[in-house]
Amino acid sequence: MFFNKKYIKVNHNEEPEKTQAEEPKQEEAKEAAPVVETVTCKICKKELDKQRVIKNKYVCYECGYYFRVRTKNRIRMVADAGTFETWDNDLKTGNPLNFPEYEEKVAATQEKTGLNEGVTMGSCTINGEKTVLGVIDARFMMGSMGHVVGERITRAMEKATEQKLPVILFCCSGGARMQEGIISLMQMAKTSAAVKRPSDAGLLYIPVLTDPTTGGVAASFAMLGDVILAEPNSLIGFAGPRVIEQTTKQKLPVGFQTSEFLYEHGFLDMIVIRRELKERIYEILKAHQKPKVIERKRKTISACTFCDYKDSWKKVQLSRKIDRPTTVDYITHVFERFIEFHGDGETGEDQAIIGGIAFLDNIPVTVIGHQKGKTTEERIIRNFGMAHPEGYRKAIRLMKEAEKFRRPIITFIDTPGAACGVEAEKRGEASAIAKCIYEMFNLKVPILSILIGEGGSGGALGLAVANEVWAMENSTYSILSPEGFASILWKNEKRAKEAANLMKMTAKDLLDLGVIEKILPEGNEASEFKVITDFLQVQILDFIYNMSLKNEDEIVASRETRFRSF
Repeated sequence: MFFNKKYIKVNHNEEPEKTQAEEPKQEEAKEAAPVVETVTCKICKKELDKQRVIKNKYVCYECGYYFRVRTKNRIRMVADAGTFETWDNDLKTGNPLNFPEYEEKVAATQEKTGLNEGVTMGSCTINGEKTVLGVIDARFMMGSMGHVVGERITRAMEKATEQKLPVILFCCSGGARMQEGIISLMQMAKTSAAVKRPSDAGLLYIPVLTDPTTGGVAASFAMLGDVILAEPNSLIGFAGPRVIEQTTKQKLPVGFQTSEFLYEHGFLDMIVIRRELKERIYEILKAHQKPKVIERKRKTISACTFCDYKDSWKKVQLSRKIDRPTTVDYITHVFERFIEFHGDGETGEDQAIIGGIAFLDNIPVTVIGHQKGKTTEERIIRNFGMAHPEGYRKAIRLMKEAEKFRRPIITFIDTPGAACGVEAEKRGEASAIAKCIYEMFNLKVPILSILIGEGGSGGALGLAVANEVWAMENSTYSILSPEGFASILWKNEKRAKEAANLMKMTAKDLLDLGVIEKILPEGNEASEFKVITDFLQVQILDFIYNMSLKNEDEIVASRETRFRSF
């Protein structure tokens, strides 16, 4: 970012000649002339008021371009004032390959930037929460990772583990440092191993990817976070665009290797605008704190009423109603707030399944559910709640994260079934569901699954391997749809109504069969939804309290026993 000084110009040529007595006044006027410092935007090319840019968190107020942020400014924007303490700043950069003129280049960069290396690590508080904070500065040899950068990050991870602190690391790097060759390459392995230390200790690590995050940094510690954040429109990738174009001889598509591109393909949890970054990091820190001792709380709530429908086909129709409450509706009304995470971390994002961390009576829980949508447009985007492999892999990722941080898991089931088709099969639909079921059996935290609409086949079971399964009274749960059942058994889809009665798929049937533990009332009017969700909130709190009395082995065993009985 290049700052210039722009002075107000005064044209003296047209002014009358000044007397000697007037000359001091002229000098005073010159001294009093305001000074406007400007910065030129890289994208829109406009000269901007530097102070306005700073106030706008170093974002162009004309076009929204994100300027790169210096270390001290990044710390100032995130850490509480006066709390940052630098770690291992005395480590000196050597020349492991005896590369010509490398020491001189490092010395010149140190003098120019005021930094002695490309990364600064230390501790601070963020809204009072103590954490480890690191910042890579692109001004220092493009933030490249030499042996000192790798060593500082590794030591910080070790100290974070010893002090039981979360780690926030702002990444901004062109990758490996060429002048250190193979020694730089080894830092990828060293830092990746270092990240495992706090992870194994159940500590939170959040990399924040900024422009650019590429090469060996992207292929190591930058992409190994529990939660991965990014700033908008940041260049993120392994090989840079120029290298890819030179190698493949192909023109890259617009938007390739941006944070938005990675978000769409499942590698980022969220893209956060800069002015909200500190609060969002703080919110995530609070959500990952050690669980508190849970107390049983009794609440007085209004009575809930049951509907009168007893016909199985009618229940099927009710479970499919387009205006039926969705997972998002339940999250909004049952929980106090919700932080949504995205992506499976492998191949993509699936909007048919949503998930993240919600708070219930200030208790953080992981919430995952099918989301059909309300409007036709939204239902198409969310594939009518029929999840692809990426959706189940996202669910696995979020569940494993919940286990690491000892959070209960609540799932909401509402799907006609898993996505079917060539693309779903090519990407491993059956494998993804199988692994989701397998992982759920072995999680050491309590799981509660709630049927809120349709529960269709393996697509539903993939999120319903729980310690307890509850059902809204007008929900259904079955091996497949009545239409599919009739088509397979009788070669006649029109016998779906008859099939629905034989399949024992209503909440009452499921309770009688022991497939669910509880039926939840829905009422007859939409206005009763607040009463229903208040009731559900109390029921979930009771479940969490009761499960908190069990140890990890008992939680796993009770889930296995439940399904072993069928």
